[in-house]
Amino acid sequence: MKSHSTNYYNTFIEIAEDCPIQQGEMPPLKGENKSVANLQFDMLYDKPYDYTSDDVLFGVFAVRKEFTQAEMEEERKIYFSKGQPCFRASPLTKRYGWGVHSNAEGKIAMYSSDSPEYKTLLADDSVKKVKAMKSKR
Repeated sequence: MKSHSTNYYNTFIEIAEDCPIQQGEMPPLKGENKSVANLQFDMLYDKPYDYTSDDVLFGVFAVRKEFTQAEMEEERKIYFSKGQPCFRASPLTKRYGWGVHSNAEGKIAMYSSDSPEYKTLLADDSVKKVKAMKSKR
């Protein structure tokens, strides 16, 4: 079974051109269940460079599907057996003002678009830049 990864390396995902805010914002809770944005935020906020994009995207999927620990390995193989949207499509980069940096090992961290770190990454010519996807065509 072929595996498709969402990981980037030495790449910075800038906020979308049509992002409605210009600084990182914690996604608001809407109801009882946490949204994809809430779950991604929770995994990344206090743990920069602990996870790859694949780890976060599958981790959120697994929580929402309520997989048991015994199911995780097989379900991860199934999940990545077909292409998945990457962090360019994340609500964090499209709506909530967070840029996502992938280091040389593929581990990710998020930075508020008004932070000095965000500006440093934008100015660093050794880091590839890509924009998050727009919400509207």
